[in-house]
Amino acid sequence: MRTLTFLAAALIGGAAWAQTPPWHDLGRDATPSEVKAWDIDVRPDFKGLPKGAGSVAMGERVWEAQCASCHGSFGESNEVFTPIVGGTTKADIERGRVKNLEPGSNFPQKTTMMKVATLSTLWDYINRAMPWNAPKSLTADEVYGVTAYILSLAEVVPPDFTLNDRNIAEVQKRMPNRNGMVFHEPLWKVDGKGDVKNVACMKDCPVETTIRSFLPDFARDAHGNIQEQNRVVGPVRGADTTKPPPTAPVGSAPPPSVVVAAAKLAAGDVKGLLAANSCTACHGMKQKIVGPAFSDIAAKHKGNPGLESYLAIKIREGGVGVFGSVPMPPQPQLSAAEAGTLARWIAAGAK
Repeated sequence: MRTLTFLAAALIGGAAWAQTPPWHDLGRDATPSEVKAWDIDVRPDFKGLPKGAGSVAMGERVWEAQCASCHGSFGESNEVFTPIVGGTTKADIERGRVKNLEPGSNFPQKTTMMKVATLSTLWDYINRAMPWNAPKSLTADEVYGVTAYILSLAEVVPPDFTLNDRNIAEVQKRMPNRNGMVFHEPLWKVDGKGDVKNVACMKDCPVETTIRSFLPDFARDAHGNIQEQNRVVGPVRGADTTKPPPTAPVGSAPPPSVVVAAAKLAAGDVKGLLAANSCTACHGMKQKIVGPAFSDIAAKHKGNPGLESYLAIKIREGGVGVFGSVPMPPQPQLSAAEAGTLARWIAAGAK
């Protein structure tokens, strides 16, 4: 009898142990067309580059409309963003190494064109990440044009040049820092031999770990609660940034459940609108980031009887000059009702 009881308990325990985690039954395999939509990377050998063409003149028009507000009309940037162009010379283009990056240089700023070695990197980043408030919204021809405009500012190509998928490899041969990248075989070749014996990193190791950077208190919740922005599947959980940071090592207790926002925002959902439109990338709740804090906007215009209407227009159409020289890009993707929701929230004190 004892043996039968033991076997029954073992079978029940084994079934519970073998139970599939609930998230394994979620979703489905991506279709080839869905994979293709995300498979947009462009390699240094330009594999993955779509067909297209864009002139410097066309790129300048796109730049002024969608890029200059953050990066300046000539890539010189403003007080927030690092310059894209500058620090390179015709001699750098000839030899493929930027003199201002060498030891002993006192050049004051490291620009994008000084550092980037592969033209594919520049094209790929613009394509997937720009403009800041609407990534992936540029067409392939517009990306070619914007890339050509940057190259013309750096005197890599002439002002009347048209960049396309057929001549981009030739332009790569004129990149100022094309020979400045350190080649590490395992990162570039699929069959590259890795440093499995740790020869490169197992000497002169520090005895104690020193924290060199941390998230300051004023920035902790500047972009909203990080815990609500992480996926609920997997071991990684974001910190609850609405609470003070822990003073002791975090234990192994299971993370709290995270409420995932619905795909369709409810009417009046201010936090959902802020998150969906990346508003907190530029505006903190109480701290200036790129633009002013929401609380500062409310305080500056306090008592204005037409404030809600004024703010709704500013949100959708953008503007510059009220809080300094950094422009607020337009947000045409917001409906009038959504802009009104945000305007009412800010006018009421942004709380």
